[in-house]
Amino acid sequence: MTKLLLCLLLVVPTVFAQTKTLFYMTDHPDSVRDFMEHQTKIDIIVPTWYGVDSNGMVYGEPDPSVMRVVKQRHISLFPIIAIFDKAGVHSLLTSDQAQTALIASLISECKQNGYDGFQLDFENISWTDRDALSTTVKRIADAMHREHLQLQIAVVPNAPGHPGHSAFSKWIFADWRGVFDLKALSESVDLICLMTYDQHTRWTTPGPVGGWVWMNENLDYALKVVPREKLSLGIALYGYHWYAGDPGLNEKEQKPNITADYISAIDSQTLRDTYDGHEEWDPQDHSAYFFFYRDQMREWIFYTEKRGFADRYNLAKERHLQGICAWVLGQEDNAIWSVLPERQ
Repeated sequence: MTKLLLCLLLVVPTVFAQTKTLFYMTDHPDSVRDFMEHQTKIDIIVPTWYGVDSNGMVYGEPDPSVMRVVKQRHISLFPIIAIFDKAGVHSLLTSDQAQTALIASLISECKQNGYDGFQLDFENISWTDRDALSTTVKRIADAMHREHLQLQIAVVPNAPGHPGHSAFSKWIFADWRGVFDLKALSESVDLICLMTYDQHTRWTTPGPVGGWVWMNENLDYALKVVPREKLSLGIALYGYHWYAGDPGLNEKEQKPNITADYISAIDSQTLRDTYDGHEEWDPQDHSAYFFFYRDQMREWIFYTEKRGFADRYNLAKERHLQGICAWVLGQEDNAIWSVLPERQ
């Protein structure tokens, strides 16, 4: 009997500690379709149904077909509410009236539609609004909690916590990373989604969207102040495609213009197969990449396929995080679904 009880004690924590799978979803048919097809492997769905302006006016509405599945499957639902306007966010963060309107709308939408809460996605914010963001988030969270609702927030990774020497490093910190006080935010919200993706973009040289080394540096930095049970690891389900852009064909002055576009895993694999690209694996950054030639020029793609996804999902499990937050349904390599267990 003693051995049996000991076995049960060892098993029960494992059952309740299953890594939560949070997926973002747009209103694009591909995104909704993938939610419908893989609903049994999704614990939390975060649809992009809502936005907010500088005056706190919330706009948007739910998808009835998604709502039916969520209720039937008892999937947690946290619509994301986004604003990326630097001046608009500043106005919202410094206006009591705008915040009052925002809070009232969030609570009303939750009660009317049966949401578990909301997730905030406030980006492109000056680092000088750091304290204002923390204060506003606390105010929203406190109001939501009084109504027995939850609040999540998506944050831009910000290790090492200060800008570097390059102009790019200063810019990315000043306008994107520096505003997030992870300690203060974690004390207010129920979950922080660490957006460990877009390490390399159209603003940078080619490289992994969320490389292993960079991801772990940002995860370690966040875990210094954020409880593991309140942290979810971001996984990109897409990639970037770098190529030679328009040098200014119709302009008086030509200039170098290497560029990059966001690309889905499916489209990445189509280009790979069409142009005989040989896919490689970067063992340091746990990332898939390949190059191919078109118009006699080399083009590069870095993206997330099954192996890269599995490594990151397992990292969240090994570090005992709340789970993963993956952007975005409709863009993923279909093979990733074989990595995930059925919901308990």
